[in-house]
Amino acid sequence: MRHETDHFYLNKSEPNRSCLLALRSIILEQDENISETVKYGMPCFCFKKKMFCYLWVDKKTLAPYILMVEGKLIDHPLLVAGKRARMKTLSVDPNADLPVETIQEVLNLGLDLYRNGVVKVK
Repeated sequence: MRHETDHFYLNKSEPNRSCLLALRSIILEQDENISETVKYGMPCFCFKKKMFCYLWVDKKTLAPYILMVEGKLIDHPLLVAGKRARMKTLSVDPNADLPVETIQEVLNLGLDLYRNGVVKVK
């Protein structure tokens, strides 16, 4: 069965397609309460229906990244706020092995905000 987000992934060329699909799997594996939908034309991952993170590709570098919705509340050296007030990004090199442990660490720092009630979920 095709998911509504499949179009986003299948439209990308390699190596970004494989990289984004791997990131998708890593995100979905972190917690049984994570679901995937589409918001603003990009894959959005929710924790108990509350926006948690997005996958996107940088317009200039064309590198995939994870956009952490509550990034301002996460202290991790690889998360970058840029000009964003609330969100931070974790960029990924699609031509290198994914830093799976680092990605999981950042995702779980974010998930803990929801699990521990810092970010209210219904």
